[in-house]
Amino acid sequence: MAAEQRKLLEQLMGGGVASRGAQMSLTDPKVCRSYIAGTCPHDLFTNTKQDLGMCPKVHSDALKVEFEGLSPPEKLKYGFEYDYVRDLQKYIDECNRRIEIAQRRLDKTPDEIRQTNALLKQINELNAAIEQSLIEVEVLGEAGLVGLALDELMAVRQTTQARVDKEKELKALSDTSGPSGHQKLQVCDVCGAYLSRLDNDRRLADHFYGKMHLGYAQMRKTYETLSKESRLNRGAPSRPPPVNAGSAMADDRDRGDRGDRGDRDHDGSGTPGSAGDSWGGRQRGPRTSRRRRW
Repeated sequence: MAAEQRKLLEQLMGGGVASRGAQMSLTDPKVCRSYIAGTCPHDLFTNTKQDLGMCPKVHSDALKVEFEGLSPPEKLKYGFEYDYVRDLQKYIDECNRRIEIAQRRLDKTPDEIRQTNALLKQINELNAAIEQSLIEVEVLGEAGLVGLALDELMAVRQTTQARVDKEKELKALSDTSGPSGHQKLQVCDVCGAYLSRLDNDRRLADHFYGKMHLGYAQMRKTYETLSKESRLNRGAPSRPPPVNAGSAMADDRDRGDRGDRGDRDHDGSGTPGSAGDSWGGRQRGPRTSRRRRW
């Protein structure tokens, strides 16, 4: 769908976008580096709740093919995969935060915990009262105090009804709060959507094969794969060099040449009148004095 939107935009702009993409190079900052190295996150969630809109950068199929044809060392110097992993991590972290927030909403609140504990305490007290009253009814019946026994039995029935009411109240509280509440909801640990444990297989399949779930599943799998490859390549630099590394390397060579000349000067091989010559003179003085002491 994102590709169709992009084609429609190109038609509305008279092919300007396409021609601009054809004129670009891999080093152009307007190029979408995630699209070149893999899949742009903006293309994964179109027409879903997590729709990111159109990518502000250019998606060039020609540059993508050019990049895929490069050798691994040549790809490394552009740093596209590094930026791609960083981009994936940003969206995965956002999804994980949504999952955490959604899970907290399903957990019991402190007030709900207090209400549950209070109801459990009342039910236990009513159970103890019923047991005690039944014992008294038996004792009164054996003593021939039938009237008192009947009165106590009526009290037992009232206490039993009170216990039933408290149990219903506890069940209602459990059904509307906590992990068992909210229509038996649970949070998908891949995309953060709510799932009902009462859903049939058809509805669950609709979720797991839905665009948002598959998008985050693909994103997590790609991130895990690239991160594992990065850990295996421990000899590679943690951050690839910039794309315009040519000038930087030339500067490094210039600095290296100057450093080599400085090292030769420090050894006393500099030309007369140079800084190396004066430094060499300071080194020769102590050697001469040491020979005189011998």
